Amino acid sequence: MKNYLSDIYKKHQVWIDIVCSFGCNKETAEDITQEMYIKIQKRINKGLDIDFGDDYNYYYIFKTLKSLFLDLKRKEAKVNTLSIDNMRDFLADFDAANYEEVYATIQNELNNMYWYDKKIFEIIEGGESIAQLSRKSGIPYYSLYNTYKKVKEKLKKLL
Repeated sequence: MKNYLSDIYKKHQVWIDIVCSFGCNKETAEDITQEMYIKIQKRINKGLDIDFGDDYNYYYIFKTLKSLFLDLKRKEAKVNTLSIDNMRDFLADFDAANYEEVYATIQNELNNMYWYDKKIFEIIEGGESIAQLSRKSGIPYYSLYNTYKKVKEKLKKLL
């Protein structure tokens, strides 16, 4: 079996230049290229044949780089950033005594809720995903989601 990865790595700078042409900086292009090596090696281990005559399939590598770049852009679009100036304004308005009061109000509201709603909220806030909880408990996903959402909205109104 031919070692394609070492042949592909010989054109490392070409792959970086291709990713840079998509609009990335050099560091991000390096990361995407490294991810491409990992992805292609996994696919080769599963039986992918990237043989193209005496060489390897350049188009497949290009499409892999492009898809990794687009995945990164989709993930970046989902991340909201907060400027330092906005954070300073928030911290200037923050009052520790007010925090204790709000926390006590939220805890009081949680204690006055129906036990099922409170327990679902606490489990999900504790790190359990709704899907995992649904599988473990046998309760439908949407039922858990709606309960969690209802409690969360009720607590947001207190703020």
